[in-house]
Amino acid sequence: MLVGLGHRRELQAWIASRPPEIGCIELTAEHFFGAVPGSGQRELLASLRAAYPLMVHGLGLSLGTPGPLDQETLRSFADVVAAADPLWISEHIAFTRTSAVDLGHLNPVAHTPQTLALVADHARALMDRCQKPLILENIATHLRLPGSMAEPEFLNRLCERAGCGLLLDVTNLYVNSRNHRFDPLVWLAALEPRHVVQLHVVGCTFQDGRWHDLHAEPIQREIRALANEVLARAPVRAVILERDARFPAPEVLAAELASLAEVPCPST
Repeated sequence: MLVGLGHRRELQAWIASRPPEIGCIELTAEHFFGAVPGSGQRELLASLRAAYPLMVHGLGLSLGTPGPLDQETLRSFADVVAAADPLWISEHIAFTRTSAVDLGHLNPVAHTPQTLALVADHARALMDRCQKPLILENIATHLRLPGSMAEPEFLNRLCERAGCGLLLDVTNLYVNSRNHRFDPLVWLAALEPRHVVQLHVVGCTFQDGRWHDLHAEPIQREIRALANEVLARAPVRAVILERDARFPAPEVLAAELASLAEVPCPST
């Protein structure tokens, strides 16, 4: 199992030093959109590709928006994938735009057969364009839309219909379980473990009376325990530590990565 972290500008020097605790790197596709010769971005992609196994993670393809995928965004995403040659690609089960407006953040989709068909069609279109395996991520949300199936059933059926896997964000699952008051272990028991390819994990933040996934805290004990539950059930191939704010010293991140690598998981 690979253990690594998401590439961020603040961590770039440490990543370039090739610490042994970093076994892979997840690139946010949008951070490399529009990379041109001489900008340094293409050179950075080339150096990362030479040094680490890579994954490319998208934020804005909006797989839950009706109609065809936005062609400009899809083209930019595919360009990053071609340059990075990742093990797999990933996106969120969400919508981020309407036909006229970019909403600027991830929004939930209703768990209905109609949405299932829409997201599955978009997932297959993305795989066809990029010629890479795709995994889809559950999001954290303060809004619960009415639907005809529970989220684990929706995820199971989506993977089967689209021929993709899951990027299970353990922190998002924990945050949703606290805010919407359900048992995450019951949720996990309903999920088909063979679909889980990768995990995201980071600490969560309690703010204004609710839990948030701000990627700004060390991994709390409860989230680590939930991650261990997933690793005991599923043939996870990679775990990515996410951090976007309040970056600690490299040795602190190295210790978190080392601890994540300690838990064995079923063989793939």
